[in-house]
Amino acid sequence: MHTETAVRIRGPVDTIFRYAAQVEHWPRILPHYRGVHVLAIDGGGRLVEMKARRGWIPIWWWARQTVQPRERRIRFTHVRGVTRGMEVEWRFEPAPGGDVAVSIVHDLDLAWPLVGHAVARSIIGPLFIEPTARATLRHIKRIVEAEPRGGAGIPVCDTPGENRAEGDQG
Repeated sequence: MHTETAVRIRGPVDTIFRYAAQVEHWPRILPHYRGVHVLAIDGGGRLVEMKARRGWIPIWWWARQTVQPRERRIRFTHVRGVTRGMEVEWRFEPAPGGDVAVSIVHDLDLAWPLVGHAVARSIIGPLFIEPTARATLRHIKRIVEAEPRGGAGIPVCDTPGENRAEGDQG
């Protein structure tokens, strides 16, 4: 299963990147996220537990997050949950008019015997992944475009994880 969800956002790329990278703040700014906990931090990234909702249905996974500010990429590899093995990449590219083209790419090869590919392509992608990614991008766009130019409503830090949500033990 391959999906690509994209939006253009008018705002500073650094602000947009910070909102995307600092997932521990998502439950405060994204209404469909129920919780994000930083479970471990090492030199190569972070292990995070993420909980969201698709409508009334709770969804949950653990992912290894790697932030690459110079490349303007954020990568996740799902390591627990139904989507284990899924690769996710956030991309940030300059767009005409000073906008930033932000896309989230998901790739999942669900290795369930006989039905894995059909379940990923027909159920997981269109009913869970795509709606969650669209909601995430829509809310980040709304927040960034409502802010005064250059400001960000979340703390600034060089490395995601330095400013953890209350209760996270990282």
